[in-house]
This record gives sequence, structure tokens and C-alpha cells, in this order.
Amino acid sequence: MSAVLDIELIRTFHTVARSGRFKAAAEQLHKSPAAISVHIQRLEAVAGGRLFDRDNQSVALTTLGKRLLHSTSELLSTHDRVLAELHGPRLAGRIRLGIPDEYAAHVIRDILPIFAAAWPNVVLEVKTASSYSLREQVQAGKLHGAVLTLPLGQREPRAQVLVATTPVWVAATSRAQPAKGVIPLAIHAADCPYRSLMLEALKAAGHTWRVVLESPSSQAIRACVESGLAITLMDRAKMTSAMRIVEELPLAAEHEVMFLRSAQAQHDEALELLAQAIHQHFRL
Repeated sequence: MSAVLDIELIRTFHTVARSGRFKAAAEQLHKSPAAISVHIQRLEAVAGGRLFDRDNQSVALTTLGKRLLHSTSELLSTHDRVLAELHGPRLAGRIRLGIPDEYAAHVIRDILPIFAAAWPNVVLEVKTASSYSLREQVQAGKLHGAVLTLPLGQREPRAQVLVATTPVWVAATSRAQPAKGVIPLAIHAADCPYRSLMLEALKAAGHTWRVVLESPSSQAIRACVESGLAITLMDRAKMTSAMRIVEELPLAAEHEVMFLRSAQAQHDEALELLAQAIHQHFRL
């Protein structure tokens, strides 16, 4: 009998690859870590080799795993799109969604059009703000759901983790930035977890700083760093070729990017489908 690719195994594989942890994938898919391991083992048997290199903390894709991830992305999207086309017209509603500025372009450009095409009668209203502000608005019922970045250990009860990230200090590659003396900073707006992390870490390490730029715009902060005017803290995956990591500054704490839904909308079918789309397609 010829081998068959089980779409459930493919979905588990993509979730593990995206989250970097079997435990996080289990939480997202509402399965036990043991069930996730069984899914991966079954898929590895079909693929003919190991898909992940594993240690106690995280997993990383093997060469075979990278090939499978690339080759099955469209398969998973097509599967979900066909199902959505079969059921899409019956679903209607309105979703108020919050997104931090640093992830807004990705979610708006790469994820929301897929959802809107599949569920044309669901109206989307999007708001960008800092993570702490969005969390408050979700808790108050002003937003149905939001993508948030929060320090490890601050996860909300109704949140599902998308990815884990450890932010890094970055400066322009073309210009050395001082790790001693007065450090020029480009900082995020109030209510951003990275802003608090930056200032608290520098204070604890005895550094002094001056603020060159304070902005809610990740684009403005990126431009300030690339120009050599300041340093900042950002996700490693968001670094550009014009940036380098500043090793001399304190290591930053791990954070989690998650999707949080309001208590009032936790059983809303449209919001659940949007959460699934974000889980499937979100990348740093």
C-alpha cells in the first residue's frame, strides 16, 4: 500500500515547527504532548527520516523537515480553503481584532486576506496598539481578540501561544554603538513590553541612557537604528541586513507572542476560525 499524507499529521508538524516546542504545539492543538510526539513519529515514518532535532528546551527542523515544511505549506492552505469554501457562506458576523504595530503588516498582508476570502460574510475591524493596551481592551470586551507579546509567565488564561521569542539588542552594522557611557535609545511607546524590558534591564545593569526616539511605529524605530542614531530591542527575526546584535548589553528575557480572545467571544465560531488562521500562518 502506498504511503498517504494525513492532513492532521501535517497540521501538527507545522504547529511544532512554528512554535518550536512540543508542549506549545500541544496547547495550541488541544492535545497532549504524547499525542503530538506520536503524530510526528507517524509522519517521520512516511517521510523516511527525522523531521526535528530535539533537546530539552526546543526543537529545530532538520534538512528533511525544512523540505517537508516548504512542500506542504500550500497543501495545508488548500485543504483549509476548500473546507472554508464549502461552509463559508453560512458564517457571518463581525470581529474586532487588535494587532501590535510590529506584527501588523504581516497579519494584515499575509493572513487576513486568506480569512476574508474564505469567510466573505465576516466583517473585520482592525486596530493597532501596544500589547498591554490591547490586552486591556480585550479584557474590557472592546476587542474580540488580539495578537499580543507578553513576558514569559504572564500568559492570559484564554490565550494560545503562537511563537516564543527572545528579543535582542540591535545597532547599525555601519556604526559602533557604545555599551558604556550614555546609550542612545530608540524606544517603543508606553504600554509596550519591550519598552519596559529595555529600561529595566539597563537600569539593573547600571547603564545610563538618553532617548533619541520614542515612537509607536516599529518602522520609525527600525529607521532610527539603521541610520546609526540609536540602539533598540527587537525580535531577532525582525533584524535587517543593516543591523547587528549588541552582545555587551544584558540578555533579554524570553517573551511569547499569543492570541488572546475576550471572555464574551470565547465560543464565537468566526473568532475561532480567525484564531486558527492566525495560528497556522503567523511567522516572526
